[in-house]
Amino acid sequence: MSQGADDFERTIVFGESAVERIRAYRHPAYPRIYEVWYTYATCYNPLLNQAINDVLRKRGTLTEQDLDALYDMHLSASRFPSRYDEVGVKIREEVDEMVAMLDRARVSTDGYGRTLEAVSKTVESADSDKVKTIVEMLIRATYEARKMNGELEEKLVSSKEEMVKLHDKLEAIRAESLTDPLTLLSNRKFFDMALEKALNEGKPFSLLVTDIDHFKNFNDKYGHLTGDQVLRLVASAVKQNVKGQDIAARYGGEEFAIILPGTTLRPAVTVADHIRRAVMGKELVKRSTGENLGRVTISIGVASFHTNDNAATIIERADMCLYAAKRAGRNRVVCETDPEVQSGTNRVA
Repeated sequence: MSQGADDFERTIVFGESAVERIRAYRHPAYPRIYEVWYTYATCYNPLLNQAINDVLRKRGTLTEQDLDALYDMHLSASRFPSRYDEVGVKIREEVDEMVAMLDRARVSTDGYGRTLEAVSKTVESADSDKVKTIVEMLIRATYEARKMNGELEEKLVSSKEEMVKLHDKLEAIRAESLTDPLTLLSNRKFFDMALEKALNEGKPFSLLVTDIDHFKNFNDKYGHLTGDQVLRLVASAVKQNVKGQDIAARYGGEEFAIILPGTTLRPAVTVADHIRRAVMGKELVKRSTGENLGRVTISIGVASFHTNDNAATIIERADMCLYAAKRAGRNRVVCETDPEVQSGTNRVA
């Protein structure tokens, strides 16, 4: 089947699914509503699908207003800046309220200080009745100061909790903007940032570049939905074989890249081989038919940090190792010191 024909059939299925849901929930077929349901059908945006499923579980249906909100939150091109702005406004409001509360506390403390000063001047010449009146005045002033301090303490505790929530929300927005929606690994933007950081630190690290063997032929034969399933399978194997400080990203298409901080070349080769074996050990079953499609394999190139490296040089060396692995028969790991690595840079599909 040709690429064009496969794309046609795949997108028609998605489109029909979107229209079916529009009819089922009696939504107007506006472009943005169609886009929400079309994206839902593709499963390309897991956060959108989760949000829709949550609403359906709670209420059993979605309104047009629900879909507008979901579009703005998950699909609108400007959603990240607007959400940052929204959280930023809330933080500014919270800070303003805290400043106002501190000002009120300062005024109250100043008043209490003036009261004590006046009392100290009066008490020396006061008779017993005046002393009683002074004591009552001090009690009232102390009560007011204590009340203001209590309100301030409560507000500070509340504000701290709110600031923590807002910080968590900002972190969630930031994480979403740096995550590949299909595999839930880091995206290319985050990888570029992490690689630049590792280079600037100048500490030992290794870079793995991974490519799925014969992925284009696989896509052409079984379709893009099954191709997406393969990408998720490989991503799962990668996640299972990296530790907390490692950075695993979808580099582009069927390529993945992993940064291993504090890891020299040979230990990095061991990690790469664990990933390769984990992928090879998973059987792929086509979800729509239950057909067993066999096993997927990957090739991996490994390079380690050199003192004079920049992003381009270390990626180029890892790429050379990757293509050497493919030339050597695929389903293998090659590092920059292996004899298979040659100076040629012609890619192998």
